[in-house]
Amino acid sequence: MASDMTLYWGAGSGPCWRAMICLEEKGLSDYNSKLISFDNKEHKSDEVLKINPRGQMPTFKHGNAIVNESFAICLYLENTFKGQGAKLLPDDPVQQALVLQRAVESQNIREKAAFGVLSYFFRTKPEDRTEAMLEEKKKTCHEELQIWEGYLAKLGDGSYIAGKNFTLADACTFPFIATLVRMGFNMSRYPHLAKYYDLVKDRPCVKASWPPHWKDTLNKDVLKDI
Repeated sequence: MASDMTLYWGAGSGPCWRAMICLEEKGLSDYNSKLISFDNKEHKSDEVLKINPRGQMPTFKHGNAIVNESFAICLYLENTFKGQGAKLLPDDPVQQALVLQRAVESQNIREKAAFGVLSYFFRTKPEDRTEAMLEEKKKTCHEELQIWEGYLAKLGDGSYIAGKNFTLADACTFPFIATLVRMGFNMSRYPHLAKYYDLVKDRPCVKASWPPHWKDTLNKDVLKDI
């Protein structure tokens, strides 16, 4: 069924992982997979730019349909294959709004927590880093994670990010939480987020789409002191 689908993706990319999780949840694991090397600038190749002029990953083709942007891909898969695999968007308008809100909101984890701190370490030379800027990044990171800790605390143990069921919100949120863990972030300050990570990491769709190079290498310690 998925033979006419192609996903262009980069290993370790949270946005790409979102789309891959949704493909797995919808039973579309036999899609054509094109792993793109960011290091070799393959995302800027003519092949990619022809279908995604921004040269960003993920990029998705289904027959003649081209869908770029990870959130749009996830929505496309849910709406196109409503009766197949897991139901990623509830029918109830209020609950659906919450799922969509959390899915969009998860971008804050990427920008303020995971990417915000990591970009400072990877894009700023050690001699150019300042304690003041690092403290600002750490403060922003913790403030953001505290919001999500609060969401989960209200839902109770064993909950997913928007309720009792795994939804599109989890597909969008989990990759960024996993990135923090991968980079050595100490989750002990956030017990509900830690339990959430443990709950989702063993889900079949997540295990099947786990970044391949993460499987063979140990977690980093970049964020151990954050």
